[in-house]
Amino acid sequence: MQSMFIGVNSMMWDIKKYGRATALIADTGEVLTYEELNNISEVIGEKTRERCLVFSLCTNTIGSVVGYVSFMQNNIVPVLLNAQLDRALLENLMAAYCPRYIWVPEDMVKEFAGCEEVYKAYGYSLLKTAYNTEYPLYEELALLLTTSGSTGSPKFVRQTYTNVLTNAKQIAEYLELDSTERPVTTLPMNYTYGLSIINSHLLVGATILLTDKGLMTREFWQFMKEEKATSVAGVPYTYEMLDKLRFFRMDLPYLRYMTQAGGKLSPELHKKFAEYAIANGKKFIVMYGACEATARMGYLPADRSLEKYGSCGIAIPGGTFSLIDENDNIIDVADVTGELVYEGPNVTMGYAECGEDLIKGDERNGRLATGDMAKRDEDGFYFIVGRKKRFLKIYGNRVNLDEVDRLIKAEFNFIDCASAGVDDHMYIFVTDEDVIEPVRKFIADKTKLNHTAFNVIKIEEIPKNDAGKTLYKELTKYYE
Repeated sequence: MQSMFIGVNSMMWDIKKYGRATALIADTGEVLTYEELNNISEVIGEKTRERCLVFSLCTNTIGSVVGYVSFMQNNIVPVLLNAQLDRALLENLMAAYCPRYIWVPEDMVKEFAGCEEVYKAYGYSLLKTAYNTEYPLYEELALLLTTSGSTGSPKFVRQTYTNVLTNAKQIAEYLELDSTERPVTTLPMNYTYGLSIINSHLLVGATILLTDKGLMTREFWQFMKEEKATSVAGVPYTYEMLDKLRFFRMDLPYLRYMTQAGGKLSPELHKKFAEYAIANGKKFIVMYGACEATARMGYLPADRSLEKYGSCGIAIPGGTFSLIDENDNIIDVADVTGELVYEGPNVTMGYAECGEDLIKGDERNGRLATGDMAKRDEDGFYFIVGRKKRFLKIYGNRVNLDEVDRLIKAEFNFIDCASAGVDDHMYIFVTDEDVIEPVRKFIADKTKLNHTAFNVIKIEEIPKNDAGKTLYKELTKYYE
C-alpha cells in the first residue's frame, strides 16, 4: 500500500485558505474564524517550539478545539482525554507517559500545582510539567486516543497524520460535506467519533457548533435551532433518547442529515429514523467504525437506508471489507457469518500501553480484524450480528448477547439493559425492578433457555463510557 504520510513539519489542515469564514461557534456566544484559528495555532506552535507529547483535557469548547488544532498543525502529539477524568487516574496516566505539557481549562490550573503556566487563551492554559523523562516519538505518530472512555486505561491507539487526514477526506467524500455544513457537537471530542466530525468539517471549511449541553436539556435544542445546525450525530443510546424525546415531532428545517455509529442500532430504530428522514427530506446515514481504524470504516448510503435497515453498509471510499472464518479463510458466499476484516490507509499503527511504546512503528500494515461478527447479503451489504467475544455457550447452545439486548430493548420500549456472563450462565442487568419478572419470562420464551441458565438483576445504572457505550467489563463484578 502506497504511503500517504503528510510528513513532519507539514500542516494537517489548510485552514488559512478559509480566511474570515466562521470556524467555531460556542454556546457561550464566542466565535472564531479560520484566520483567527490559524493565527492562534502559530502562536501555540511558538510556545511549544519542539515536537513533544501533550495531554489535552477536552471539553466541547473553543479553547479545547484550539489546542487540538494547534498541536496537530505543529506536529505536537496530543493525548486527548475527558476533562472530567478522575484525577487519580489522570495522575497514573501522566506518570506512565510523562507529557511535556498539559492543556487544561483555566479553572483546573490550581489542580496542577507542580506545573508552570506558559500560555493561556480562550479559557485554556498550557502548563509545562516537571517530568525529567521524555519518551522518543515515532516520526509519523500524530495522536493518541483511548478506546475506553473515562476508565483511565493506559492503553491508547496510535494514529498517524496519514490516518487522520485520510479518514477525514474519506468521510467528507461519502457524506458530501462542504463549507455550508454546521454540525452540532453531541459527542465528546476526545471520543474517536466526535473527533472525526471536527476533523472532516475543518477539512472543508465548515462551521462547527460547540456545546457540552446534553440532548436532554432545553439549552441544547435552543442552541441547535438558533445556530441552524445542519447535522447531528449519535451512538445507539443517543437515538434511543431521541426517540423518547419525540424527536419526530420537532420542527428542524435546517437539519440535513443524521449520522449514527459507535455500535449497532437496533433494526427497529434504524427503520424508524430512516422512515422519518425520507418523509422529511433528510438523510439518515448509519456508519461503522473503530478507533483502531481512526474513525470510520463503513457507511450505509442514505438512499439505501430504509431498504437495507439493520445493515452497516459498505466500505468507505479507499477501503475494503472481507469476512474470514475461524481458520482465517476468506468467506466468499452470501449470508455466512464470519469475522469482519477491514483494509485501508486509515488503519492505525497499533496500541501504546506505556511511554516506551511511543517509538513503535506500524504493527498492522493497513489491515484490521475488527472482532465483529458479520454477514454479507447478495448485494454486498454487511450486517453486524455481534462481537466475537459477546457470545456464550449455554448448555451447548450459542447465545448472542448483543441480540439478547436488542430483543429486550425492542420489547420493553428501549429500557436500559445489558447482558453478560460466562458459559452456561447469562446475567441480564436492568435498572427497573418492575421489569425483572417480565424480562425473565420474555427471554425464557424467546430463547427457550431454561430459567436456571440466566438471572435478571437490578442495578442502579448501566455503566457507560463518556460516549454512551456500555462498559461490559464493569458488569463482571456482579457475577465473578
